[in-house]
Amino acid sequence: MKKKLIFRFMAKHNIEAVSRNYLIVLLMLGVLLVHSCDSFVEVDLPNSQLTASGVFEDKSTANAAMVNIYAKMRDSGILSGNLSGLSNQMGNYTDELVYYGSVIGKTRNFYNNALLASNVDISNWWGTSYNQIYAANAVIEGVNASKALTQEDKKQLTGEALFVRSLLHFYLLNLYGDVPYITTTDYDKNKTASRMPSTELYLYIIKDLESAVSLLPDDYFSSDRIRPNKSVAMALLARVYLYNKQWAEAANAASYLLNNTQSYSWQSDLNSVFLRESTTTIWQLMPRINGQNTQEGETFIFNAGPPSLTALSAQLLNSFEPGDQRRVLWIKTVTKGSEKWYHANKYKQKSKTASSLEYSIIFRLAEQYLIRSEARAEQGELIGAKEDLDKIRTTAGLLETTALSKQEILTAIQHERKVEFFTEQGHRFFDLKRTHALDPSLSSVKAGWDSTDRLLPLPESELLLNANLKPQNPGY
Repeated sequence: MKKKLIFRFMAKHNIEAVSRNYLIVLLMLGVLLVHSCDSFVEVDLPNSQLTASGVFEDKSTANAAMVNIYAKMRDSGILSGNLSGLSNQMGNYTDELVYYGSVIGKTRNFYNNALLASNVDISNWWGTSYNQIYAANAVIEGVNASKALTQEDKKQLTGEALFVRSLLHFYLLNLYGDVPYITTTDYDKNKTASRMPSTELYLYIIKDLESAVSLLPDDYFSSDRIRPNKSVAMALLARVYLYNKQWAEAANAASYLLNNTQSYSWQSDLNSVFLRESTTTIWQLMPRINGQNTQEGETFIFNAGPPSLTALSAQLLNSFEPGDQRRVLWIKTVTKGSEKWYHANKYKQKSKTASSLEYSIIFRLAEQYLIRSEARAEQGELIGAKEDLDKIRTTAGLLETTALSKQEILTAIQHERKVEFFTEQGHRFFDLKRTHALDPSLSSVKAGWDSTDRLLPLPESELLLNANLKPQNPGY
């Protein structure tokens, strides 16, 4: 079908005279960048016309355009659970993982703290993120111009696209520092975009998220929680407020979700947290086809030693308190003779099953408890902070925290985040960075660690294309 669409388009239009709108639609269709069989290209367009207006004058194709963005986020770039995603690469960059692979470059360079501006994943994260942001902007513009979509459909799609745009910019900001904030599909503007100071970036991210919250419905699009609703946008907003040290706002945003007992309920069974139907899941990405499970399972699980790629580090393993059931249930031991290795066992399926049992979880309720706990502690609300912290601890089979002072509670929260969110979308790196703990935590375990390593290098290829991105980040 993809070939038919391409040939039909090329027969009808001079390919060298393609308008910007046609390029947008081709991008949305996945004709230029198709990586998955659930691509937007599988949905027939109205009257078989490849026009921007055609895509957004029909509800099914407009929704398919949005779904295709999630498919690309799952398959490539920052949030992918494969070897090139944040969960693996930043786990190796910090003290969560040990790299055993023999391939020079890629993950080995993250593990050895030997990143260069020419690193393939550094470039891919930048490129795929801005490609997905561009696609979200195309949805916003197309929906706004539509004359056929209902107001409710427009609000839903615009809210989702704003959420995606803010989410990806948030990760880019925390990886690369000052970056451009792209809000248009205008090529002439985008190719010369300048980097924006972090303080301004947070304002733009928050503005987009507040708009998304106002536009998105309370209910999920489906029971699988694979399309963002108001609560998903609020979950990201709580995280953004926390990173931006807006403590009261972070606590209030987290409370919005924690008080929503109709949609979310706490699970005491740790083995159920990462199942597709978990009641603590806020947002997750669906596998490509039914029967597949998560890329995270494929990446981290190994059944024989020594590991061919990566395993959990001794630093992480030694962080668990005696009796912590996360150490028992979320980590698996692999032995060969007297040797032992350990892998993340949050997702327990490495291969296909009769039907998909696990989806890739991006936001879950435990984070909201720890966000509110930290925000409360920062405001001096120590009793409430301890209550939220102990919700996580007692579920893990531990006693309530003995921390008393504000600083003791904040230290306990960061420890809890370390053992709760290991191998999940780079939480460890971002937590160390925002709490100014990167240098003391990594200088003794990463050869040549320098304070400038808190930022990744800007891709060399992008600096050559756009002089407004210069200068390169310090240290590279």
